Amino acid sequence: MLNRLLKLFGTRKVEVIPQVIPAEDHAISRHQVSHSALKVIDRLQKAGFLAYLVGGGVRDTMLGGQPKDFDVATNATPEEVVSLFRNGRLIGRRFQIVHVRFGREIIEVTTFRDHHNAARGSHQASQSEQGLLLRDNVYGDIESDAIRRDFTVNALYYDPNSEELYDFVQGVADLENRVLRIIGNASNRYKEDPVRMLRAVRFSAKLGFDLAPKTEAPLRGMAELLTHVPPARLFEEVLKLFMNGSATATFGLLQEYKLLDYLFPGTARALNSKSESNDIDQQLIEQAFINTDTRIRQGKRVTPAFLYAALLWPQVRATMATLTEKQNLRPQEALQQAAQNAVSEQLGHTSIPKRFLIPMREIWFLQLHLPRREGRRAYALLEHPRFRAAYDFLLLREEAGESMQGLGMWWTRFQSADEAERESMVKSVGDGAGGRRSRRRPRRSKPRPE
Repeated sequence: MLNRLLKLFGTRKVEVIPQVIPAEDHAISRHQVSHSALKVIDRLQKAGFLAYLVGGGVRDTMLGGQPKDFDVATNATPEEVVSLFRNGRLIGRRFQIVHVRFGREIIEVTTFRDHHNAARGSHQASQSEQGLLLRDNVYGDIESDAIRRDFTVNALYYDPNSEELYDFVQGVADLENRVLRIIGNASNRYKEDPVRMLRAVRFSAKLGFDLAPKTEAPLRGMAELLTHVPPARLFEEVLKLFMNGSATATFGLLQEYKLLDYLFPGTARALNSKSESNDIDQQLIEQAFINTDTRIRQGKRVTPAFLYAALLWPQVRATMATLTEKQNLRPQEALQQAAQNAVSEQLGHTSIPKRFLIPMREIWFLQLHLPRREGRRAYALLEHPRFRAAYDFLLLREEAGESMQGLGMWWTRFQSADEAERESMVKSVGDGAGGRRSRRRPRRSKPRPE
């Protein structure tokens, strides 16, 4: 029935009757809601506007979680919202919203959206030839807004003052059945915004929900649409995919639905190849995400530079091996060229800010320096600002099955050793074959002109 309503929606107004669930029949209490979100809703309602908590804050609270973000939906326009909040800032062009800041907390306020077919001109809504929404600022009411949202479980509206929950699209039933279902025709919704495919995978992995058959069916065939999304936006989506505590499950779904091919094409090629290192590469990335999920759940810091270093390493390593073998390049030169090739290709799909790009490359290049421990080199490496990340990456390579001749164990011991033991360890390295330094060839002096 909902699909029939959506087909009519662009031509005439259709009334959608919500299920209104009283406080005693749902699992949300205003005491679970951010005080900042309550302030925003109260001020909007006192100014005569409708305002509700909506999206992940409602969904996760109903599932027994503790949401970090709370979003508000209202019939006030972005300009009207900004006029009510001195701490409000209008952001976005494709999809205008307002951020209301309370210290470090940001409450995202969106105006009820109408279907883009109701636009009065390109200044309100426009689409590309592929169907991608380039601008989507057509405002409507709560009924039209519910139908415009992506998944049924994200289209639940909670009024903290009446404590009533409004369900327009059977989202509560899908929550209870642990099903992720897109609102409307899946193919059309993915064409409007291909990022919805990534959101489907992310929510499925994060919540442990099954994708509804009609939500899942178009994913593999439409993955190529991700190439129409700006690289800067895809970088932000990658962070959401892999830094929410469920990166391991998310990565598996990205591979299953061929979405990885258009996010990290070089990585996908390396993992799909029949080379001997295929299993090692898969293990390295999976272990990186297992470690990432663990750190996030422990409240520890995770840097995108390390994640990108792990994701792109299979491509770097494969290219480096080819250059070393076929062009007889030295390891340093081969790594330099392989890294440049991998980064250049990746930037065409997801941007990588310089603050992450530089440390990522340093992590890679230190992999060539860590085996060189003779003399004072071990001490110098220990002081390098990127040593800890490079060391962790080395351990990751060993865990994945790369043969490193006990290098990780050596560095683990060296860090905790006293000065005498360190000197002994360095000396033993210098005495071995791997520690011998080749004599530098004397430069030939140029003959003096007579």
